[in-house]
Amino acid sequence: MTWHLTEDVEEFRRAADGYLARDPARSTALLTMSEMVRRHGPQAYGDAGPARFGWWREGGGAVEGAFVQTQPRRPLLGPMPENLARSLARELRAVGPGLSGVRAADGAAKTFADEWTGGGDWRVDVRLRLFTLGELTPQEPAPSGRARQAGADDIAHAAAWMKSFVADVGDPSDADHDYTENAARRIADGLLYLWEETDGRPVSMAAHSPLIAGQSRVASVYTPAGLRGRGYAGAITAAVSRAALDAGAEHVLLFTDLANPTSNALYQRLGYRPVADYLDVEFI
Repeated sequence: MTWHLTEDVEEFRRAADGYLARDPARSTALLTMSEMVRRHGPQAYGDAGPARFGWWREGGGAVEGAFVQTQPRRPLLGPMPENLARSLARELRAVGPGLSGVRAADGAAKTFADEWTGGGDWRVDVRLRLFTLGELTPQEPAPSGRARQAGADDIAHAAAWMKSFVADVGDPSDADHDYTENAARRIADGLLYLWEETDGRPVSMAAHSPLIAGQSRVASVYTPAGLRGRGYAGAITAAVSRAALDAGAEHVLLFTDLANPTSNALYQRLGYRPVADYLDVEFI
């Protein structure tokens, strides 16, 4: 009974693909992050160090737990029982301290944090909820304007909004992220959309992830503070959800911050339904 750690994404996917496929919704972030490393190399998320992957299995049995960590961010745990979260904390401490926290489903996050800190020196930064799309129900009436796919001329604008989005809701470890490169990749892949007003002025943004395991995840839904409350976020979320479906997604997912009742209510009006709750935990 052991954890296997590697920086080789192909080794990880060979070992863990069956596990990831058993519950792809709850494994969505592990799938998309490992796919990003596959496409763009071991430092796809920055220069702080190569991504790290791990999986747990007993003997020759099935994989029962897995995680991904892109430096310097917190490890992201896939579905696993709490005893495996506890043993993973011990395993990662043995190979080197320095974790700032962990993100996982509620029970696994708390168990990992208790084991890492010795029982209490941690706090919850963000409470998250994973949603999956049922029947897409765009808001009526829609705001003025239209959705369009972002192009090369939008890279600087999108990068600035991504930075603002992270400042509002993101992991502090993303503060030095290369947002221009991130925006350029998403735009080149045709995954980023803008809602623009009738005068051609962009007023809201959203993206969806590449299609993996039959699913795509909506992310980076952002409207500047002075433009909120006008229906733009709902309109662009509906548009990018439709784009993901048109690209072949059988399931469209998104994460929300439970501290924001406005966005949670909005997504449910659009047809999203809750799947599971997660914690983003900081070690003190």
